[in-house]
Amino acid sequence: QVQLVESGGDLVQPGGSLRLSCAASGSIFRIYTMAWYRQAPGKQRELVAASTSGTRTTYADSVKGRFTISRDNAKNTLYLQMNSLKPEDTAVYYCHIERSEFWGQGTQVTVSS
Repeated sequence: QVQLVESGGDLVQPGGSLRLSCAASGSIFRIYTMAWYRQAPGKQRELVAASTSGTRTTYADSVKGRFTISRDNAKNTLYLQMNSLKPEDTAVYYCHIERSEFWGQGTQVTVSS
């Protein structure tokens, strides 16, 4: 059984920055494609960014140039650095192992003045 625990969500002003973390249990973290998703009220959950077991990363068009996904395989931890935050980035952010049933519990990010 794999557990994913997100942290780092907060209330931040527009233009601010946050770094989300996702700590994963298990010793084979390094082989997973990991991803961040988000879900805003009344909207479907959407992919924000993904990181393959290699060095490949993908991003939603809405966050390209502002968000950076990274991972530390030694620490079994996935990160999402979010810069130049906008009110439309407000959502619950989830960590996910792609092509699996494993999701974290989510962490709330609110961008508001």
